[in-house]
Amino acid sequence: MNFTITRQNLHNGLAAVSASIPSKTTLPVLSNILFQAENGSVWMSGTDLDVAVRIKVPADVREDGSLTAPGKKLQEITKELPDQPVEVSTIGTQIELKSGRGHFKLNGLPADEFPSLPEVDFEGGWSVTGTDVNRLIHHTSFAVSNEESRPILNGVLWELRDGAMRMVSTNGHRLARMGVPAESGDTSSADFIVPPGALQQVQRLFKKDELLEVARSGNHLGFRAGTAEVYTRLIEGTYPNYEAVIPRDNDKVATVDKKALESAVRRMAVVASDQTHRIRLKFESNRLHLNVLTPDLGEGQDELEVGYEGEEIEIGFNASYLLEVLRYMPTDEVDIAFKAPESAVTIEPSGSENLDYLCLVMPLRLLD
Repeated sequence: MNFTITRQNLHNGLAAVSASIPSKTTLPVLSNILFQAENGSVWMSGTDLDVAVRIKVPADVREDGSLTAPGKKLQEITKELPDQPVEVSTIGTQIELKSGRGHFKLNGLPADEFPSLPEVDFEGGWSVTGTDVNRLIHHTSFAVSNEESRPILNGVLWELRDGAMRMVSTNGHRLARMGVPAESGDTSSADFIVPPGALQQVQRLFKKDELLEVARSGNHLGFRAGTAEVYTRLIEGTYPNYEAVIPRDNDKVATVDKKALESAVRRMAVVASDQTHRIRLKFESNRLHLNVLTPDLGEGQDELEVGYEGEEIEIGFNASYLLEVLRYMPTDEVDIAFKAPESAVTIEPSGSENLDYLCLVMPLRLLD
């Protein structure tokens, strides 16, 4: 293998692929990037066996070939190289870089030791804009579970219906759901449970103005646009019926300034218990009282003006979950809907009928 490439193209390719390399692994080849030089360009690939990233970069290829080489080390070297063309070649299982007066050799591993990437046929898939998919990921993936006891909840549910696309995530205590209109191809109805790590790669690699091709093959999902490709193993199983936990009869609604509420909750959280993060919110006519009492730490009180005309009600919340949901609300005001102190509370953007976005937070039991 022998090719010449600009330092910028080499650096960009390595940076794009290196993010998919696991920080710790028992398989040495997973710490490497696969280089495949052919037809006037170089493919770079990295994987952690669950998510794979593949990038095509232009180069002057004098000799086709392939080899794997240490990804992070190559990235560190390339970052410090002068802005001059880099000659990359191989000698056995060593990769050699020459740039200006710099000369580096790194030990690699044969290309056939690198895991084969999933074969996904994009012909039968569908298209989605980078704007839509990035918006869905941004506003929902924060709510996934980190607990290993329920692996299904460690992923984001991606629903594709004829004319609509929706993402949902939950950890059992909070939930985020967002939908956008979509045009599907041959796949008129499908559900996938996608690892959030794969969606982070999609967010990072694909621009908002790009049109992404998405397709499924067996238990893998593939994304591609331009010169970048992402493949991920799907989480197997049936996602819980999230619609069953979203209340339809929350008849009390308070309209609150998002930033004012965020700031007040953050102040209350300072005095809240490190274990429960419990704070009290008492809604009464045009007023919201925030209260926290932690016997071994202290107490705090605050008050906000809100749009609320219903009967007085007091609800306990985990301050961390409440802050997380508020952070992703896209409007300046939010509608908080509730029915009783022990019932699920929904939070939605206020005054934005065209936005299909809903978050849910389960209340905490209040102890007198």
